[in-house]
Amino acid sequence: MEIWHNPSCSKCSGVQSTLDEARVPYRLRAYLVEPPGPAELTEVLRRLDARAWDICRTGEPAADTLGMADWARDDTEEPRWIAAMVAHPELIQRPILLLDDGGALVGRTPEALAEAVRRATRDGG
Repeated sequence: MEIWHNPSCSKCSGVQSTLDEARVPYRLRAYLVEPPGPAELTEVLRRLDARAWDICRTGEPAADTLGMADWARDDTEEPRWIAAMVAHPELIQRPILLLDDGGALVGRTPEALAEAVRRATRDGG
């Protein structure tokens, strides 16, 4: 699995600890340094079964600067949300776990982590 990781994020560190304890292999991606492009972020949203605003950190200063609180949350505006997150990757929720089975999870809860471990060990890593 690949983890979109921010080394200063406690949730990201917790994911690493959980996966290490479960002996689940993973690759770290420093998404703030290596941000996704629009097509990749769109694919991750598909894998998450989410909309762009569902994984946007709207409390970040960049969101305030862009005025995202007032942006519509509909099909016509979703490309705008994606473009903002590509330009300002700190707006992307973390950690995102891209599972080897083709799925994805936002690994912020114990339940999401347990699901990631279950799916990784079921699939052999």
